[in-house]
Amino acid sequence: MTRIELAPEVLDDLEHFVEHLEQHGADGRPERMQEILEAFDVLAHSPAIGRPVEDGKRELVIGKGSRGYAALYRYVASVDIVFVLALRARREAGFKH
Repeated sequence: MTRIELAPEVLDDLEHFVEHLEQHGADGRPERMQEILEAFDVLAHSPAIGRPVEDGKRELVIGKGSRGYAALYRYVASVDIVFVLALRARREAGFKH
């Protein structure tokens, strides 16, 4: 199984999502965070599942519609590690880092 490594900025992204959901009183906050964590498990089993983007990176779509997120990652096959670089809400334009 492929190892998953999260960049420190990913934890900041997750914190931002939680704050945003709490601020807006969104339903299903724990379930939304669980969806993201389960997506990381998918990457552990299928690291090339995301669509290719620039510079050898990939983007994994998580969830649907307004509840959707995207993870930017790089899979390094030689060491069998997925480096998750950033997360964003699908409604956001681009990744912050």
